Amino acid sequence: MENNTSYFYQFLEPISEDLSQIAKELEKSIYSSPQTMLMHTRTFVEAILQRVMIAEHLSGEDNFTLKDRIDLLERKGLLKKEVIDALHQVRMNGNSAAHETRNFRYSEALLSWEAIYMIVRWYVKKYCPQDVEVPAYQDPEPMKIDETEVFELEARLQNLEALIRSNIQQQKGLTEEFETATGSGTPEDALPGLASVRTIVYKDRSLEVPHFLRDAFLLPQRFEESERFLAMLGAEQEVRIMSELPNNLEGLHNEVKGFSEKNNEILFKELKHFINEEIARREVELALPGKLVLFYRSDYVIVTDQLANIPLSEEEFDSSPSLFQQLQEDQIERVGQLPKDLATLTKYDNVGFETVEELFGQLKRK
Repeated sequence: MENNTSYFYQFLEPISEDLSQIAKELEKSIYSSPQTMLMHTRTFVEAILQRVMIAEHLSGEDNFTLKDRIDLLERKGLLKKEVIDALHQVRMNGNSAAHETRNFRYSEALLSWEAIYMIVRWYVKKYCPQDVEVPAYQDPEPMKIDETEVFELEARLQNLEALIRSNIQQQKGLTEEFETATGSGTPEDALPGLASVRTIVYKDRSLEVPHFLRDAFLLPQRFEESERFLAMLGAEQEVRIMSELPNNLEGLHNEVKGFSEKNNEILFKELKHFINEEIARREVELALPGKLVLFYRSDYVIVTDQLANIPLSEEEFDSSPSLFQQLQEDQIERVGQLPKDLATLTKYDNVGFETVEELFGQLKRK
């Protein structure tokens, strides 16, 4: 990565090389992949809040969500209203980008870019050396890069975030285990996000949740025996993402009607399978930097440039016309635009796992 290239947040370099480089990559992604920008902006501002908590000598658990950190700093009277609003905008836009399968607009990324500016300006003025000047806000210059470079940009952001997490952990003096895992080589050699951030228990059993799954969306269709249970929990706004699960699953069924303790036990079993499957997927992605990979259950297909450009149509695939029509309504017209987890396609009307499995098989054959 060339450091002599001018970019807006270059003034952060004396404060934090890690933050400045992530900001540089975010600027590149605004017009090339708004969804990538929105997802990683959430991690960027969380890293700033972690530094603030260290400076203020505030204790916070590793499994704190971004919302937890915002709420804590707000309770302590450390945030202005405009900063709180900016933080929540970044948080909600990032959550949407992580969980929704649609094309995100440049305007959404630009709103988060403005919100970042308000957050960074507050952080620099309050917690950084006084000789650091924050320039006036500027809209980013349009910068389009090709699809291959978008994948490389995503990989660089993941590596930078792994490095930033490692540096924060070292500042806090936490666990040698994590320092060994992330400090044994370059950030490219590490496995970003695999360090455990929380433990979920059920009776005498426990499972570890890795960092990269902290706010993972719990798609009910990924849990064959617990699909209805999770759907009902989500409908009641109780559990939609991993961080909303209680640390102890005993009694979770009491949040919705019609379920028993047995459902908690089954969900725990399926959560363990889900986490193992997601770790295996992450290892595949890290082993294939710059490659687009589509997953279905425990299998995957690497999308070549040729495959990425194949139209999603009845002429190319012997599959559900209804699925292709609904995809086109969401401006998903080519294989390369499909969501990474093909199980999410079951959200469309009259599309079941049989249809998705059939499409996946045809993708592999092609």
